[in-house]
Amino acid sequence: GKANALQQPLKPSEELGAVVGTEPLPRGEVVSKVWDYIKANNLQNPEDRREILADDKLRKVFGKDKVTMFEMNKHLAQHLS
Repeated sequence: GKANALQQPLKPSEELGAVVGTEPLPRGEVVSKVWDYIKANNLQNPEDRREILADDKLRKVFGKDKVTMFEMNKHLAQHLS
C-alpha cells in the first residue's frame, strides 16, 4: 500500500536541514530529530516545558525566538516538501 502522510519521506529545507540533515525523511522522523536537537541543546524553557527557545539554527526554521510545541509542527511543515 501507499505510505501514509507520516511515513512519506519529505525533503527538508536548507534551514531545517541544518538541524535534521539534508536527506529526505518521514515527518515523524523529522519531528523526533528536532526534539533530539532541542533536548541535546537544552532549548526547552525551564519555566514552561511546552515552550521551545530557538537558537540560531531553529530561529531560521521557526522565524522567531520561541514557539510552543504545538506551533512547532506547523513551522516544520513549511520546511518540508
